[in-house]
Amino acid sequence: MPLPDVSVLIVNFNSGPWLSRCIASLQHSATPLEILVADNGSSDDSLARLAREVGTPPGLRIVENGRNLGFAGAVNALTALARAPFLLLLNPDCTVAPDTIGTTLRELRAAAGAGMAGCLVLNADGSEQRGCRRRLPTLRNALAREFGAGSGRKSAPGDAGAGRGFDLAGTPLPSATTDIEAISGAFMLVSRTAFDAVGPLDEGYFLHFEDLDWCARFHRAGYRIVFVPGARITHAQGACSRARPLRVEWHKHRGMYRFFDKFENPRRSRFLRLLIGAGVGLRFVVVGLRLLLAGAGLRR
Repeated sequence: MPLPDVSVLIVNFNSGPWLSRCIASLQHSATPLEILVADNGSSDDSLARLAREVGTPPGLRIVENGRNLGFAGAVNALTALARAPFLLLLNPDCTVAPDTIGTTLRELRAAAGAGMAGCLVLNADGSEQRGCRRRLPTLRNALAREFGAGSGRKSAPGDAGAGRGFDLAGTPLPSATTDIEAISGAFMLVSRTAFDAVGPLDEGYFLHFEDLDWCARFHRAGYRIVFVPGARITHAQGACSRARPLRVEWHKHRGMYRFFDKFENPRRSRFLRLLIGAGVGLRFVVVGLRLLLAGAGLRR
């Protein structure tokens, strides 16, 4: 097959019908693609449904890991198989418009010094999804988010960074491609050159926060990250993790601790490590109690 422009990397774990919908939408892309799917030991019918509804189109390859390697581990394994000069990390519960990848790719190529690009991520109702545009989390803006206080950051009128915490959804959308601190892990387009310089995803994260870790490392390596508001996807956020909400929250909070300990505690102060652990642990207890009271429970 001819060399594709973009290798799309998808990690599947019990995605049900969403995987088929995602790959069906990619078939209409105007950009030459190869699609690599890593299955992390799914127990549902997502792969059978994919074979039945989409078949095996040229450029699609399924890798069955036989067990759950976590998101980072599965993505890293796929990058060794990818042939394109650009890599797209895409969640299986996303649907992609025909021009989305091409538009994002064009903007990434045009932005000097950029190594990563994201697009506008929408909910099913057309609203901007939480986490689509973000600041990198710090202990300060995380506390602002939790307690509803101002971030303390001074900003000029119209600054997309104005507001609380680190999530920028709901602030005015930029009219053109712009630099951003962090993008949604549901759609991350990176150049192979930048990937080789920055390195793979940190497999110390199992689920959640590996995308923010990567954004932080791209910045530290001197690469720009750009947000392309003219390119859009729809993301059924959480559709693939609703069966095990407490387990997902456990991994999310483990990732949160790892991120803050890694980037907010460079000297690895024992006191700060204990403080971060206590804060993250308390938050998990509160979230977990809410889920248990709602009848979610922990399902293995």
